[in-house]
Amino acid sequence: MNAADPRDRPPRTGLLRERGFRLYWSAHSISLVGDEITILAIPLAAVLLLDAGAAEMGWLTAVALLPSLLLSIPGGAWADRQASRRRAMIVSDIGRFAAVASVPLAYAFDALTMTHLYVTEFVVGAFTVLFRVCNHHVYASVLAADRYVDGSALLSGSRSAAAIAGPGAGGGLVQALTAPFALVLDAVTYLVSAVCLGRIEATEAPPARRERGGPAAGLRWVAANRTPRLLISGVAMLSLFATFLATLFVLYATDELGLSPGLLGLVFAMVGLGGLAGAYLAPRVVRRIGQGPAIVAGFVGFSLPLTLVPLAEGPKPLVVTVLAVAQFGSGCGVAVMDIAANSYLIAVIPATLRSRVMGVVQTSNFGVRPVGAVLAGTLGAAVGLRPTMWIGTVGAVLSVLWVLPSGLRHVRTLPAPDAPEPGATADTAEPGAPVPDTPEKAAAD
Repeated sequence: MNAADPRDRPPRTGLLRERGFRLYWSAHSISLVGDEITILAIPLAAVLLLDAGAAEMGWLTAVALLPSLLLSIPGGAWADRQASRRRAMIVSDIGRFAAVASVPLAYAFDALTMTHLYVTEFVVGAFTVLFRVCNHHVYASVLAADRYVDGSALLSGSRSAAAIAGPGAGGGLVQALTAPFALVLDAVTYLVSAVCLGRIEATEAPPARRERGGPAAGLRWVAANRTPRLLISGVAMLSLFATFLATLFVLYATDELGLSPGLLGLVFAMVGLGGLAGAYLAPRVVRRIGQGPAIVAGFVGFSLPLTLVPLAEGPKPLVVTVLAVAQFGSGCGVAVMDIAANSYLIAVIPATLRSRVMGVVQTSNFGVRPVGAVLAGTLGAAVGLRPTMWIGTVGAVLSVLWVLPSGLRHVRTLPAPDAPEPGATADTAEPGAPVPDTPEKAAAD
């Protein structure tokens, strides 16, 4: 099914009048605000209350990322076999509520330790993986395929708004309540999310049969389908090298460029503003140039502005301006890329394999980040901060070379979801078989 004529669609905000999507969007948005508080409050609890050093902070970051590397693929296989992935998302929210709420409880009884924080981060990360691999099934159940881009744009806008407001709100809560008790609000957001998800009434795709390929079926599908495979590879490379900059940016901005915390906060806020701009522009970009070209443009728009970061030098106003432009442009580009790429993948992945393939996507996207962080730290110590930032930016820009030959630039509209191969039915199509080509994709490949 091709996208409907844009003139026939209600405004994007009209999606919020649809009860199922409104509840889904509310659950997503409220938990994002809580996530921003966690990102700030747990590390601050480690530093201010438990005197954590660099090594302990490194482990705290690593255990939070480890579930994405270890659990995404098996979690996706489990989710595909469930009749209600929404129920699994509710369980994930309740699990995250319990894990986060345990921190202020332990602090109140003078029992908070680094081990407790490590366990909390791992448990929250594990339930987040489960939430993510189930998420696309529920998303597809509350929206028609021709509204995927508009829905993704609204979700991306929520993410960007949380990135702008969250750190300031989190910092104020930490200052007013202390770090552990600021987490109480975060825990409550997970409960609100669970309530919203529980009120959704939508029919999900039927569960996959247990014998249909197991956890490896997602990997086989990716291996068998050239265009999604190259897209996922490009995302992995982009994520790897973008982590170089994320790991060293604060140190580079303060030590090399001499920025104060206030100016650094201003620069960081530009990422969220860029994300809001990208969320607004993405549907228009997709409709103007096509689904695939928008993905390619997002790769370039995300990575190319980052080359300004190692170029920044001179008077402080100029440095702040250059970094702000880089962050704004990159935030705008990543929003366009995420919205276009997520919509494409949700449409092209067969429903019976959706969680398993998204498990592969999550592993490739998030699993490379610990590797990128370690490489960035090692190279930064060995060759210096600015050269390492150059390595990261050049690597990020070159990631577009994965998607240029993929055929995406010829894909103008979303492929028909779940279309079986000729002669196959939804129950008999081989899980690892290639998806039927759209005319655009067939011409490209």
